[in-house]
Amino acid sequence: MAKQTPITFKPKQVTKRLLSSLPDRAKDVIINRYGLGTNTDRMTLEAIGKKYNITRERVRQIENYSITNIRKSKEYTKEKKTFDELKVVVKGLGAMINEEELLTFLAKDKSTQNHVHFLLVIGEDFKKNKEDEEFKHRWHVDEDVSKKVHEALRKLYNSLSDNDLIPEADMISRFLDNVKDVNEEYKNEEIIKRWLNISKTIDKNPLGEWGKASSPNINAKGMRDYAFLVIRKHGSPIHFREVAKA
Repeated sequence: MAKQTPITFKPKQVTKRLLSSLPDRAKDVIINRYGLGTNTDRMTLEAIGKKYNITRERVRQIENYSITNIRKSKEYTKEKKTFDELKVVVKGLGAMINEEELLTFLAKDKSTQNHVHFLLVIGEDFKKNKEDEEFKHRWHVDEDVSKKVHEALRKLYNSLSDNDLIPEADMISRFLDNVKDVNEEYKNEEIIKRWLNISKTIDKNPLGEWGKASSPNINAKGMRDYAFLVIRKHGSPIHFREVAKA
């Protein structure tokens, strides 16, 4: 039996209706820019510019014009239920979530994920924070939650020493100690793990222990590092067959 999708609408049909409000060239720019056609690779501004013999800046203007015009169109107004449903889903996942995790949750194939991503871009309730040194690409539907989660992740990172290895349950408790005044509905294990997954400075090793992403205890590479982690966790040397089972 096929796994039920978490959304009731069909993203590709929605984007097709939304794009129908655009002139042909603008529509083509958006399709190429967001990978909405048969080719799921998103084209750069430069590549699209070469295709039409126009500048990168002109492509950017067409993209911005297209997004603005879609939001003003009657087709966009008709899709209110779609965007409301998508907002409810994001809110249910914690109101803030790593982009890759969100797209994987909503769609299994790259093509449909691209269409969902475009709907997030178009929908005015969805705000994106681009990847930086501390955090991955992430989306939120609540500015207050976003601010508090970012602050809590920074505090949590600063509380860790380079060699800390924290069991997942303890890491969740530590995070809850640092996050202030968020709604009780968000204070559950799955949501906290999603919030932790936003960070690039905090991560977990193959044994499910958390710490600084830069620590050798976390970014274990190869069997030798993995064996060391298992031996450290068990507190004594063990046979390599036991290492494989751990």
